[in-house]
Amino acid sequence: MPDSLSDLEARRAELSREIAALGDLRRGSITGTGGRCGKPSCYCHQKDSPGHAPHFRMTCKAAGRSITESFSTPAAQRKAEREIAAFRRYEELNKAFLEVNEAICRLRPVGDTMTPQEKKRQTRSMPKSRAK
Repeated sequence: MPDSLSDLEARRAELSREIAALGDLRRGSITGTGGRCGKPSCYCHQKDSPGHAPHFRMTCKAAGRSITESFSTPAAQRKAEREIAAFRRYEELNKAFLEVNEAICRLRPVGDTMTPQEKKRQTRSMPKSRAK
């Protein structure tokens, strides 16, 4: 049995509260880059060297372009990780919010959506025909 209209509206309100409580969020992903650098005399080019430690960067799209941001401290990286996780949670909540809204739209009776002006337009009488 589908949820009632009031149950769906309550779920929509709950999702709205969860979205509002998310706090700071942003799109992007964090990746590590490392390996060998461009200096042939560096230790990373020696045999059996693991290379340089990974340097973590955040990448995101802005105005159709890829933006890469380096982290100045491990704390800045953890902050970005939390913000990206909050954005992933936002995406999940937004999907659920849209699904609930679509269910509400399907269940809501047509008459409930009419404005008083639209109701007036429906009750107009037919124009009189001219008899000759």
